[in-house]
Amino acid sequence: MQRIVDEGKYPAKVETTLSREEALTDANYVMVTILAGATDVWRHDIEVPAKYGVDINVGDTRGPSGIFRALRTIPVMLDIARDMERLCPRATMLNYTNPMAMLCRAIQRVTNIQMTGLCHSVQGTAEMLAGWIGAPMEEITYTCAGINHMAWYLDYKWKGEDAYPLIRKAITERPEVYNEEQVRNEMFLAFDHYVTESSGHNSEYNPWFRKRPDLIEKYCTQGTGWNPGEHAYILKEYQRRETAWMDDIRAWLDDPAPRNLTRGHEYAAYIVNALEGGEPFSFNGNVANKGYITNLPQGACVEVPVWTSRKGFEPVGVGALPPQCAVLTNLSSQIEEMAVEAAITGDRKLVYQAIYNDPLTAAVLSLAEIRSMVDEMFAANEGYLPQFE
Repeated sequence: MQRIVDEGKYPAKVETTLSREEALTDANYVMVTILAGATDVWRHDIEVPAKYGVDINVGDTRGPSGIFRALRTIPVMLDIARDMERLCPRATMLNYTNPMAMLCRAIQRVTNIQMTGLCHSVQGTAEMLAGWIGAPMEEITYTCAGINHMAWYLDYKWKGEDAYPLIRKAITERPEVYNEEQVRNEMFLAFDHYVTESSGHNSEYNPWFRKRPDLIEKYCTQGTGWNPGEHAYILKEYQRRETAWMDDIRAWLDDPAPRNLTRGHEYAAYIVNALEGGEPFSFNGNVANKGYITNLPQGACVEVPVWTSRKGFEPVGVGALPPQCAVLTNLSSQIEEMAVEAAITGDRKLVYQAIYNDPLTAAVLSLAEIRSMVDEMFAANEGYLPQFE
């Protein structure tokens, strides 16, 4: 960070601390990216379901893996938010931690801080689609809404004209385009709307692509956004990050080449600038559903267009999702509601009931098998779930 400030000649001062109270006192903005528990516990989110035949690719958002990640992380996030209420009640939290929807829902339900959750899947996917049809991004407009990692482009236009026919043509006539995102492309061809977040993630959120080895081989070993869709790769990569991040940072700092200081497509800097009175900014944020999407649960965390300015956050209502998109999205949102309630109240039964309804898990296992799997996941997380003791 200091190198960025120095090379950019920015009027900023970098300070570090290990004290949350010191960091939060009188803060204006709080950006959160945390992991509650290292790979010694996180690995069980992947390995226990795999033992039962539920093949997980990423495991950070929903399904049994995402739910247990939420159960560990929600108490920590609520502690941070409550500290903000005490130490910097006017501050804005920008959360970059997964599972995004469940964490934001818990904070928005229990605390009064101004916050939203930020992800790069909406703008990242929009840029990918523009590249497929040869459109400059500055000529693309879209409306995207749903829940985090399962939001849908309700419209996607190039120079004001519907670009979906061009996208469909690229997917069906160019194998390299189809193979880049096999799962999401199959979903688009079936549902007529493109979904956010990579094929690796989305293959976990539905019953169609990971319930049998032959389907995993066909759809999930390439074009998933991750190296071959095997949980072993993900574990290895996270373990590498745990031990090698200091080496990565040192190599970055020691590189004599000037840093590229061009602002990227992440939302946070634009949001802070707008809240401080700069140019108003529109982004897709995670907010409590106050009628913004009419066929998703009221109060649930939804991802919708949000205008931000000195006035704060102003989410935009989009009406109803197309029914073919709403079915899966509504199911996932209802499951997230149960998981959040379980995390806040310590109701163990709700965890089982949430996972009973998970599309991939239910496509693979019986109710009795799911109970056994969840029992093992609770045992593996002993010590990390104080709300269930």
